[in-house]
Amino acid sequence: MDAGDDRATWREQRRQAVDGHAAALAADRAAEAEKAGALLASFVRRAAEQGLAPHALRAVAFDGRSTFRTALRGWYLKSNRSVAVGADGGYYVLTVPTSLRARFTGATVSPSSPRLVVGAGGGDGETIPLAQLLERRLTAGAVWP
Repeated sequence: MDAGDDRATWREQRRQAVDGHAAALAADRAAEAEKAGALLASFVRRAAEQGLAPHALRAVAFDGRSTFRTALRGWYLKSNRSVAVGADGGYYVLTVPTSLRARFTGATVSPSSPRLVVGAGGGDGETIPLAQLLERRLTAGAVWP
C-alpha cells in the first residue's frame, strides 16, 4: 500500500467520523426540541386554564432601539421581550434586523426550534432553563405583559 492509499483511507475515516458526529448532534437537537415543544404546549394549555390572555407581540431590532409590530400573539418569557411563546405554541426569538419596510408593514418572525435552556450557546452568559421561564411567566399571571 502506498502513501496515497493511506491518505485516502484516513480521509474517508475522518469523513465518516464527522458525519457520525453530525448525525448524533442532529438527533440530540431533535429530541431536545421535542421535549421543549411539549413544555411549550403545556404552557399554552395552562395559560388558557388560568385565563392568561395572549398579547400582541413586538419584535426588537438587533440594535435594541426600534420595535416592530408582528402578526403574533403570545406571552413574553424574558423581561427584555426578546423571547416569547406564541398562542400557537411556537417558540419565537423576537430580535430582527432593522428594516424600513418592517417599520411600515411589521416584522415577520418565524418560529425557532426551542431549546431546553434558553440562551445556551449565545455567549452572553444569560442562560436559564425553559421550564423555569415558563413557570415564572405563569406565576406572574396578568401582572406582567
